[in-house]
Formats: sequence, C-alpha cells, structure tokens
Amino acid sequence: MLKIYNLKDKLKYIDEVAILTQKEWGQTDLSREEFESKVKNKISKIKSNFENPNYCKLILLDNDSLIGFISIFPTDGDERKDLSPWYATMYVKEKYRGNGYSKILNNAILDEARKRNISKLYLKTDLENYYEKFGAKFLEVLSTGEKLYCFDVLTNRI
Repeated sequence: MLKIYNLKDKLKYIDEVAILTQKEWGQTDLSREEFESKVKNKISKIKSNFENPNYCKLILLDNDSLIGFISIFPTDGDERKDLSPWYATMYVKEKYRGNGYSKILNNAILDEARKRNISKLYLKTDLENYYEKFGAKFLEVLSTGEKLYCFDVLTNRI
C-alpha cells in the first residue's frame, strides 16, 4: 500500500535516503571512506533541520519499500539566497519510474507546504519541460544555467 510519511517519523529510512541523495546529487569520484563521511554528514544535516518550518523531507513507501522522496529546503544553492523556501530533491528510484510516483510526491510536498502556510516554493532544475506539468512557472535562467521556477502553492492543484 502506497503511503507518504515525514522522514522524521520513519527514521529507519534515513540512511537509504542519504545514500541515494549522495549518489544522485553529490560528488561521485570519492573513496569509500569519503562517501561514507558525506552520507554521515547528510544524515546529521537532515536530523538537525527537522524542526525548521522551512524544511521537510517526505518519503513515499510501498509497504516497507522506499520508492522515493521529496523535500522543502530553506535554501538551495548560492544563486538566489533572497528566495525561500525551495522545492528540492524529488527522487524516485529507477525501478519505479514511469508509474506516476513523481506526481504523488509533488502533490504531497505542495500539500505539506500549504499546511505550513507556505505560499510559494522555488525550484531550480536543468530538466527540460518537466516541472511545468506539475504547475511550476518559469521565472529566469540562473547563472549556473539552471532554470528557476516557482510554485504558487495556494492555487496549485494537480
């Protein structure tokens, strides 16, 4: 059965989430020790942010199997520190892709933002024509070449 949880309520998945995060967005040419150190630091950072109202990490489970996760971050990079909070780390494990799970994660994070009275979520991505289908509106191209989008959380219903 598919269900969304806040990671802070299902800590047994934190190691797997941190490992997948490092593999997807972190440095990859690391020794085993360096990789494990990065993962350990990610776990500490996740735990230290649990009480921040502009931070959240939701996970999608099928029974006890992690399918994917998505986050709200207070900041995401150095390009636009004037914007907060950020829609971040949408991830679906490769074997589950193409089944609509990203839409489930998207809707869950927007619902969570509404519960927190967040009216806008910002997103940066290099994906082409992906987040528009979820209602994200293009704002500008960042200095990194990534595109900046915004979700109007209060009006976005997919």
